[in-house]
Amino acid sequence: MSRRIAIVGAGFAGLAAGVELARQGIAVDIFEASRTLGGRARKVDGDELVLDNGVHILSGAYRETLRLMHLVGAPRTGLLRLPLALEFPGEFRLQAPRLPAPLHLASALLTARGLAWSDKAAAVAFMRRMRQARFRLDSDTTVSTLLASQPEAARRFLWEPLCLAALNTLPERASAQVFLNVLRDSLAAKRAASDLLLPTIDLSSLLPIPAARYIETHGGRVELGRRVTRIQRTPTGFAIDEQGAYAQAVLAVAPQHLPALIGEFPELAALTRQVGSFVWEPIVTCYLAYPETVRLPQPMLAVLRGTAQWLFDRGQTHGQAGLIAAVISASRRQQDTAAEDLAREIDAEVRAVVPSLPTPRWQRIITERRATFACTPNLSRPQTPTAVPGLHLAGDYIAGDYPATIEGAVRSGTFAAQSVIDQFASDQV
Repeated sequence: MSRRIAIVGAGFAGLAAGVELARQGIAVDIFEASRTLGGRARKVDGDELVLDNGVHILSGAYRETLRLMHLVGAPRTGLLRLPLALEFPGEFRLQAPRLPAPLHLASALLTARGLAWSDKAAAVAFMRRMRQARFRLDSDTTVSTLLASQPEAARRFLWEPLCLAALNTLPERASAQVFLNVLRDSLAAKRAASDLLLPTIDLSSLLPIPAARYIETHGGRVELGRRVTRIQRTPTGFAIDEQGAYAQAVLAVAPQHLPALIGEFPELAALTRQVGSFVWEPIVTCYLAYPETVRLPQPMLAVLRGTAQWLFDRGQTHGQAGLIAAVISASRRQQDTAAEDLAREIDAEVRAVVPSLPTPRWQRIITERRATFACTPNLSRPQTPTAVPGLHLAGDYIAGDYPATIEGAVRSGTFAAQSVIDQFASDQV
């Protein structure tokens, strides 16, 4: 029987699955409806510059993403590694020194500007308690409940921004256990795990394009502009749109596209209901192009009580001098705000940081209405293997420790590849 595998979707999850299978000598055919690799983390060709459909921050804890980048020969200069830093200009600044863990975090908290000593002591005590509990809760709750005993300043400047950045879900609705998983692997791990990794190239070039090249040089095929509408069971495996003979298949599409593909499998009705119950969170990215002399004090700044939560200086990261990207997470109001009004609000927030700011030369708003699932307490997420032998799932929504992040997507892809291999072993018994 053929060992060729079909993968539907060429985002980070589908490509990670393809790379892992190719690495182990299993050829894959990947079908992607878009003509751009990367899924919801991809480049966008603009009239003036190459942009991204959103700004993504990686961390030193993204071990699977970094491993695959190394494996496929991704550009070594594709990420700018910085020690953990969080700054609200004029109000709060935290900077982790290059000390061994856990001294780096303790020093960062104790030397943070904008917190009283009692706030700092409470933050250090919180991390100590979570470490003693091995970052596990007896029962999941919301992040707001988890942080209820923390001082207001520690919540506002430290924990809540980290929650929103990692989970794209407001603290009053976000899963405390998933938040703790993130803290465990980043702030509470080795010092390098807490580093911020800011892309310096477009997201498609960061991993997807090198991954596709790796797959193709290992006997695979990546077909862009190919929308799959039907998956059928055959005597020897699966057919894609009534074509091909595949031993197994990996569905690495966004959850909202899954029901249309699995409609012919009655045993997957529960899966359809499960993903249909997800609530979605948007991410809005506003690009403002100023004259090339405009520069933020840091490559990345936080915004307090503003429309945006984060400002990024693409001049310092991507060499696109004067281009500022503002990110608005988990806000349904902004996704329906007129582009001109939203750009005006963001421009005012940039002006609060950069004095005597000239008028933007151009602007662009990119909205992902279903950027991530709402990462709420005890959310039921699908497993990688399905009730149909040989049919597997991959995507940042698959059950795992992480929220909807690039690392979550990559991990799901490697899990799917292992699930394929396990199925081959089971078939031979």
